[in-house]
Amino acid sequence: MSLVYGTWYAYTVFLVALLRDFGWSRSTLAGAFSVFTLVHGAMNPLLGGLCDRLGPRRIIAAGGLLLALGLWADSLVNTPWQLYLAFGGLTAAGVATAGWTPAVVLVQRQFTERLGLALGIAGAGIGLGIFLVVPLCQALIDSFGWRVAFRVLSGLAAVWILPATWLLVREAPAAVLPEPPAELPGAPAAPGPAADMSLAAAMVTRPFWVMASATFLGNLCSQTLHVHQAAFLVDHGATPMVAASVVSVVGASSIIGKTGGGWLSDLFPREVVYVLGMAFMLAGVGVLLGMAASPTPWLPYAYAVLFGAGYSVTASLVPAMVSDRFRGRHFGSIFGVTQIGGAAGSALGAWQAGHLFDVTGSYVLAFTLGAAAALAATTAVWAGRLSRRRHP
Repeated sequence: MSLVYGTWYAYTVFLVALLRDFGWSRSTLAGAFSVFTLVHGAMNPLLGGLCDRLGPRRIIAAGGLLLALGLWADSLVNTPWQLYLAFGGLTAAGVATAGWTPAVVLVQRQFTERLGLALGIAGAGIGLGIFLVVPLCQALIDSFGWRVAFRVLSGLAAVWILPATWLLVREAPAAVLPEPPAELPGAPAAPGPAADMSLAAAMVTRPFWVMASATFLGNLCSQTLHVHQAAFLVDHGATPMVAASVVSVVGASSIIGKTGGGWLSDLFPREVVYVLGMAFMLAGVGVLLGMAASPTPWLPYAYAVLFGAGYSVTASLVPAMVSDRFRGRHFGSIFGVTQIGGAAGSALGAWQAGHLFDVTGSYVLAFTLGAAAALAATTAVWAGRLSRRRHP
């Protein structure tokens, strides 16, 4: 997970390097990331179904090989269409195949009573990737150029993801999982018919669309910041390495956020913890907007702590909340389809921020719209909790 999503979140420093070398517009560069997220999201339903049938271990191993090929292709880019094809297409397919949906299915099959904590620990690998891979990429870019940085990532993916997954990972068979213990406040009120609901049946329920909508809106905010945060910091006087260090702090904070948020979600209602995470993320957006008005050396790191903790709590809780509602043999397919919303939100947020910067010369409007989306996601999840309490 660290290598796979270190690639995803390192794009923020690659964007600055490509902007410097080629002079392409920010909407063009952000558009490549938007294509990346759309391809990633479009593959998730297929990958969820394949995990239900073949098991996630085989899927992740194949993804490691695909990711290595994609990253090497990224190092050969010279034109926007090549970037869109290599990074937006092939690399995205590798990230999706070795990434979050197969990992969630793998963990969800093996952990029931403390699913939130288990998913939080697995998701903390993403934060570790941000913490380590982003500054590594910036150091490689400064010393050898962005092409070498992509090739180093390619080599790391080839020598670790495939062999480690094949030799070290074991998986449990798909099964209808028992309900979490009744004494946990965050447990669903009753098993109900969702205990082994099919994808088609799930898609006509309100909880499915609440989760999909929250994923769309939450990702619109978080990916706007993830993609453009380094460029924003450089615009406001930071060096590329300082910007990378801020992104690294986002990753370190997210390790604590995902693990701690997962632990809390096993003790308290997950929706309550989700709202708390969103409050932290909104506070981070506020600090970033404050930087635009009055730059201060410590503000970027305050933003990094708040945003890293906030986005990570919400990201790791969504699969647990989906599992609460739709556990069973078809969980992989159901979760995969909900991720389409996340891909659409990520694509829209990243491109919209680049386009609005090109038009206005500022990120203020883009970040404000991202904050509004986060607030809407919070409202949707909280309304879904109230609905569950009235109609268990």
